[in-house]
Amino acid sequence: MNQVITDGLVLMPPPFADGLSAWSRQDGRPGSDTWATAPNAALVAADADFGTCLEIVKTEALTRLRHMGQTPVVPGLYLRVSARIKAVSGNLPGVRIAAWAGNAASANIANVTQTGPITQLTAYGAVVTVSAIIGTGTRGGVDMAWGPAASFAHVGLDLTGGNGGQVRIDDITVEDVTAVFLRKMMDWVDVRDYGAIGNGVADDRAAFVAADAAAAGREVMVPAGDYFIGSSLTLNSPARFEGRLVMPDDARLALNRNFDLKGYAEAMGDDVLGLKKGIQQLFNQSDHEGFDLCGRRVVLDGPLDVQAIVGNRNTYANRRVLRNGQLAAITSPDWADEVHTRAGTWSAADPRRITGLANVADIPLGALVSAPQGVGREIYVIAKDVAGGRVTLSGAFHGAPVTQAYTFRRFKYLLDFLGWLNLQRFVVSDIEFLCAGLCSGLNLPLDGLVFQIQDCFFTGPKDRGITSAGEGCQGMQIDRCQFLSNEQEADAPLRRTIAFNSNCSDIKVRDNRAVKFRHFGVVAGSGNIFSGNHFFQGDGVTDGPRTAGLVFCDNNAKTTFEGNYVDNCYIEWGNERDPAPVFAGGLSFHGLSLDGNIFFATGSAPWMNFILIKPYGAGHFINGLTVIDNLFKKTSGAQLLAVDGIDTSFATLDLSRTTDLLFSGNTYHGIGKRTENPVTVRHVEGSASSSWTVDLSDHAPFGSQVRGVTAFLAEGPLRSASNVIVYLTPYAEPAQGAGGRSLRMRWQQEVRGTAQITARFDERVMPTPGAGVGGGLCFAAGAG
Repeated sequence: MNQVITDGLVLMPPPFADGLSAWSRQDGRPGSDTWATAPNAALVAADADFGTCLEIVKTEALTRLRHMGQTPVVPGLYLRVSARIKAVSGNLPGVRIAAWAGNAASANIANVTQTGPITQLTAYGAVVTVSAIIGTGTRGGVDMAWGPAASFAHVGLDLTGGNGGQVRIDDITVEDVTAVFLRKMMDWVDVRDYGAIGNGVADDRAAFVAADAAAAGREVMVPAGDYFIGSSLTLNSPARFEGRLVMPDDARLALNRNFDLKGYAEAMGDDVLGLKKGIQQLFNQSDHEGFDLCGRRVVLDGPLDVQAIVGNRNTYANRRVLRNGQLAAITSPDWADEVHTRAGTWSAADPRRITGLANVADIPLGALVSAPQGVGREIYVIAKDVAGGRVTLSGAFHGAPVTQAYTFRRFKYLLDFLGWLNLQRFVVSDIEFLCAGLCSGLNLPLDGLVFQIQDCFFTGPKDRGITSAGEGCQGMQIDRCQFLSNEQEADAPLRRTIAFNSNCSDIKVRDNRAVKFRHFGVVAGSGNIFSGNHFFQGDGVTDGPRTAGLVFCDNNAKTTFEGNYVDNCYIEWGNERDPAPVFAGGLSFHGLSLDGNIFFATGSAPWMNFILIKPYGAGHFINGLTVIDNLFKKTSGAQLLAVDGIDTSFATLDLSRTTDLLFSGNTYHGIGKRTENPVTVRHVEGSASSSWTVDLSDHAPFGSQVRGVTAFLAEGPLRSASNVIVYLTPYAEPAQGAGGRSLRMRWQQEVRGTAQITARFDERVMPTPGAGVGGGLCFAAGAG
């Protein structure tokens, strides 16, 4: 680059032959004395070496020669000032290039070097060339580095040493030597040209701001070095980093044209620092909706506390996305769980608090709570009152004793959002969480809305894939993710990891795959949709027990479960977060729909049930359950006894109150009991009798009682004991026999024959007002 050509800069001072009134004997400023009136100076017209030149007799300790015109000095421009000189007689002086540094206000710039190196003349008649380079940037080879404040120079030279010497000086030349330092064709500006030092101590922020302003679409070049930036910095131009930035944690970096991990990692000289600065800026700008990891792998030796990284806020509601990369844990003590055990008091009157705790300050937010009795799964600490000695929980217990010892265990996560009091519409997309059995994956904020996790891998989590300790899971969406357990070789009952949990309503879990966790999900809250998921939890044990794939913690499920693949596990539906688990009113177990799913088991214990209801108190009943169009299949080993069952560890269901239960259109392979409701059976009564008993135990869902008969149709004629065709109508008596799972058809006389009988194990509201249910219904027999 040569700005004499490109920008029309005039650098060369006039030749001495044009007159000495343009040459100052002082600093070159207007009004200073000139060499035109000096008695010790003259023009020599025909010197053998120089032609017309200036002859000076040195009469002062420092003899100065300065051009009174302003030679421009601009950032990025480097000038070489040269002069040829020879001694004629007298003392041999020293000579150096010198210049007066002026700023835009025409004031001298103090504290900068304004002279070049001294060259001592050693012989008479010998032509010596002296030169020095002037520029704004501190570079090797620059003799006078003036910084970005410089605007112009009065160039010239100094004679030093003893007086009495006579010298002749050829015309002073000024040339653009920028090409010595920079490429001939530049598409960038260098921060050093604007005053950056790069020693890691001096604050270079102003130089970066100036370079960015001057770039005008070009790149900002950051050469090798450590550049301390003392406060927040925004670069609107693309930046290229050979050196690195050193910034306080609370200083934000906005690389608006390099807003991705590649840009930030290059800027900070480290992937982890780059990720932190990028995340920090993601929550503090509006120009970018997401931060791209560019497919890179970031190796972490401790959790990323996202709120602490951002620092200046703990609530946020604008959509933001973290996408496209890997977070990988390496061995470090910072991944160790924080565990505390305390004796505490619990009351069903205040079911989401534990009181009477010592040293509450030590108990971390987000700690999992466990105890010997009455504590359900996935209950976490969401607030604490240090002065009051109590903690607040994400869910209620189901019958804990008044006082017992509680364990509080805080897992560590690759990406931890728990510090956010409220975070809405955040998206984690296409991120692989490589936990390596050292840590967990993702921890959601305390509160928020529509947190989305999509197209992610959770590989080898030590404890959890995704945790919601509070209510940050409201409306959560988990789509197309893979959950790969760290417990692949462990037998199913020995596993302890969980892929995800939720505490709030309206979650959507779609098209995910999970392998060999203890549970795929522990779900509290209602209004949920599950579709297209495949989760399997088998092991190599013959007739081995299995664990629940999904655990629904609330009897108010209000959940649709459609098109999923439940593999070597089951669905457990209970009320483990009910502080008064004994039924005392309400709808009891209701609102769960299982439609079009595959339930498959191989080698599992025959007593496993694909659908298991677990009441934690007496008096509960089914009041709205739909199980339709599913495939239930068992291979290898004994067939399953039934697909449906009740876990009576705490209580059983009141089967006399079953209501709105639809169990139909399902396919059964390797299953002993064909559960159906309503069920249609073909009954053959070979001997004439006035009472036909029909056993429906092999169809009764959850062992429910027969509640009524909805249809009766004879196949062929009904005949009396004397083999005469009769035309009679029976009535039904449901709830007969053991457990009420049989019905009895009563006749006016003894008859025999074959009939199709449809019965129900539930009570349903009839569409016609006033219609009865139960044993009072009558059904017409078919004609012979």
